[in-house]
Amino acid sequence: MPGKKENRYRRLLEHIFFDKDFGAYKEGTTRIEFEREDLERAAKALKFKLPKNPGDVIYSQRYRTSLPKAIVDTQPIGMEWIIDGAGRARYRFCLVPLNRILPNMALKAIKIPDATPEIVGAYALNDEQALLAKVRYNRLIDVFLGVTAYSLQSHMRTTVKGIGQIEIDEVYVAIDRNGVQYVVPVQAKGGKDQLAVVQTKQDLACCAEKLPTLLCRSVSAQFIDLEDNSKMIAMFELMVEDERVVIVEEKHYRLVPSAEIGSEELRAYGNR
Repeated sequence: MPGKKENRYRRLLEHIFFDKDFGAYKEGTTRIEFEREDLERAAKALKFKLPKNPGDVIYSQRYRTSLPKAIVDTQPIGMEWIIDGAGRARYRFCLVPLNRILPNMALKAIKIPDATPEIVGAYALNDEQALLAKVRYNRLIDVFLGVTAYSLQSHMRTTVKGIGQIEIDEVYVAIDRNGVQYVVPVQAKGGKDQLAVVQTKQDLACCAEKLPTLLCRSVSAQFIDLEDNSKMIAMFELMVEDERVVIVEEKHYRLVPSAEIGSEELRAYGNR
């Protein structure tokens, strides 16, 4: 059940989507543009206080909650509304092909000796931080992509032409056995947050603009809660094809004490 804050965010977005002062949705509409200032206008019209950080309205919808049912009900079969960046402090509702990045739960997990320092795991403040730390200390970018990777920057905030301000959870640079160099933007999600198609597109656009000489390989990582209360890490390599984000590769990893990886499992990995 959505909390009070989430209900308030949904009411703001619903007001902008349908109200005639904001362009008003009608059948056949595929995009509705609005600005951050419009959130203030909508809050005044609805007679409640705007959140201290108006951008959290957009972030929450993208990664934590679904759009209001009234907006979802306008979606044609096979299509969905997303909120995309349209420049600095500008956004747009866009109707795009239905596109979900969800772990394949039938995929067999690969066991990796857990190299995460215990003190790091003990003091990580949230799932996203814990996930980024586990990916970093266990060199999962290297393992997953088959490259040697180095963390360049965490929580990189920048602006991208035509999109506006974005944040990338972590950026790696990498090199392979043939000397090819890469930039690897990483999107990390834990808890109730979902992997976001919008963020993947933004990450790819950012790398193409800021580091055009490097090949970009976009990676998303997500915690999966298991029945025994442990966590598994799903990793995806993603790319954009015909305006859709598609999965190039998906692997699942379980970080365990090395004693829990038996000789039969090691032989099985070698025969793959």
